[in-house]
Amino acid sequence: MSAPAEVVRAVWAGDHRFDTGRVGGATARIDGSGATGQTPPDALLSALATCSAIDVVDVLAKRRTPAERLSVDVTWTRRAEMPHRFEEIVVTYHVDGANVERVHVERALQLAFEKYCSVAASLGPDIVVETTVTLNGAPGELVRQPIYPG
Repeated sequence: MSAPAEVVRAVWAGDHRFDTGRVGGATARIDGSGATGQTPPDALLSALATCSAIDVVDVLAKRRTPAERLSVDVTWTRRAEMPHRFEEIVVTYHVDGANVERVHVERALQLAFEKYCSVAASLGPDIVVETTVTLNGAPGELVRQPIYPG
């Protein structure tokens, strides 16, 4: 295992609040109560959404069919028992673009979850992750994404 090149630091800001980010870089507030920042589970889901969406943006741009708008919604279920691990995550990508084809967005998501998105690759293989694409307002089917096999 190689030595880490970067350091992420979380600095306690009282109660269940922490300001976190790369040393010397931008910070974000993480708040266990959710009152002043995202909760830790919300931050993980946000990381999954943005990591995979970056891959979609990049793949579509390389195809010269860039998205004009993209947003991501994430829903989930968690275990009732401690720790409240995620059991199922559904990620919906809302993509708008004149020349964007559904098959290309779905292929970009396949690449994100199988190859590129380090956040997805860090999830436990027992977590069910499904994606769906709403392209130019037209919803698509749920697709189960394999978690990186290692």
